[in-house]
Amino acid sequence: MVDDFGLLAAAGVLSGVLAGFLGIGGGTILVPIMVRLGITPIEAVATSSLAIVVTSITGSVQNWRMGFLDLRKVLMLGFPALVTAQLGVLLANVFPDYVLLGGFGLLLVLNVYLVGLRKQVVAQKARQERHQVEAQTTDNPTPADFNGRSAGAEDAMTPADPPHERVSTGGEREMNPVLARLITGSSAGILAGLFGVGGGVIMVPLQILLLGEGIKTAVQTSLGVIVITAIAACSGHALSGNVLFQVGLILGIGGLVGVQVSTRFLPKLPDQAITFMFRALLALLSVYIFWQAWNSYLSR
Repeated sequence: MVDDFGLLAAAGVLSGVLAGFLGIGGGTILVPIMVRLGITPIEAVATSSLAIVVTSITGSVQNWRMGFLDLRKVLMLGFPALVTAQLGVLLANVFPDYVLLGGFGLLLVLNVYLVGLRKQVVAQKARQERHQVEAQTTDNPTPADFNGRSAGAEDAMTPADPPHERVSTGGEREMNPVLARLITGSSAGILAGLFGVGGGVIMVPLQILLLGEGIKTAVQTSLGVIVITAIAACSGHALSGNVLFQVGLILGIGGLVGVQVSTRFLPKLPDQAITFMFRALLALLSVYIFWQAWNSYLSR
C-alpha cells in the first residue's frame, strides 16, 4: 500500500487544506480514499485516526504555547469522549463492512448539512459578540484625549473575545452545562472511534449553541479534544491490529503540509466557493461509499 505513496500524500495534503480552511478533521476525505485503494473499511477508519493524531497535536501544541488553550475545558469535554471513543472502536469491530460503510455514507451526508450549520452558527455568534462590544462601548463612554479620540474607541478596536475567554450573550444557554459537555464530548468520541473522524464539525456548533462559548474558544477547545479522541480511538484500534502505521504517518505528514498551504493561499479564495466545492465533494463521496456498502452487502 505504500506503493501508492503519491496518492496517499496528496490525500493527506487535501485533508489538511480542508482542516485549515474549514476547521474540520480530514477523516471524511481520508476514509473513502483508503477504501478506494483497497484498504478494508475497519483499517481505513483505524488508520484515519492515526493521521488525525499527527495533524491535531501540532495545532494544539501551538495554541497551548500561545496561551490560547484552556486545558480545563478540553479535559471536561475530553473525558466523556475518551470513554465513548472506545465504544465506537468496539462497534466498528463488531459491525460488518457494509454496515460500517453505510453508516459512514450517512455521516458524509450529515456533514453536508453540518458544514453549513456550523458556518451559520459561527456567523450568528460573531454578530452577537460584535453587538455586545458596541453596547459596552456605548454604555461606558470615556473622556476624549487631547487629540479628540476617546479611549473607548481604542478598546473597541481590540479583540472582544480572546481565544481563552468565554463570551456570554445572555439567555442562550438553557441546558445544564454538565449535560451539555457530556453530549458534546460523547458525540465526538463515538464518531472518532466508529468512523475515524475528529468530530470538530459537530463539536464547534454544539459548544456555541449549548455552552455559549465564543468562536475562537470553541474552535481551539475542539482541536484539543480531537487530540484526545483520536489518540483514544487509535489506541483502541491498534490493540485490535487494525492500524496501518506507515499509511497513517504518510497521511498525517501530508495533512501538516496541507494546513500550511491553507493558511498561506486559501484566504485569497472566496469562502463560499470553497464551502460549495467541499460540500459537493462530500456528496460525491457519499454516493461512492453507499455503492461500496451495497457491493459489500451483496458479496457477504
